[in-house]
Amino acid sequence: MSLEARGRVNYDHPDALDWPLLSSHLAALTRGEAIEEPVYLFDQHTRAGHTRRIESQNVFIVEGILALHHPEVRELLDLAIFVTTRDEECLRRRLERDIAERGRTRESVIEQYNSTVWPMAVQYVLPTREFASLVVSGEEPLDNSVAAVLRLLKNSKAASA
Repeated sequence: MSLEARGRVNYDHPDALDWPLLSSHLAALTRGEAIEEPVYLFDQHTRAGHTRRIESQNVFIVEGILALHHPEVRELLDLAIFVTTRDEECLRRRLERDIAERGRTRESVIEQYNSTVWPMAVQYVLPTREFASLVVSGEEPLDNSVAAVLRLLKNSKAASA
């Protein structure tokens, strides 16, 4: 696809993600195997020609707005944390990030947010909250969320012992 065509893809829709690759990578990591993670070039809307090696660890974090969408991926997770944030704050943060880090204009960020980001959040992201082991606020002090996650980890270790 041309850069222009890739720029029109709705990357906030679950179909834009490579679920089989993510599932196979998570399965490999849980078996103690390293993976070669694709490197994504946001300004080109495509993967780079190189990958990043990720070694298996005792704990790893799968992060992303659609991380809890796919059932096969959810089955591979021991715990799931959903971070909730008001729509206005999500837009403010996206504007700040996309303008500073991705070279976008304010107008293009707002247009994308209204046309795809927020509608996809309502349809696909927000409903995955029900699959979370814990819901934390993305607006309260980080220490509060960290404490809640640590309590969850402590309780889950006690339950599995």
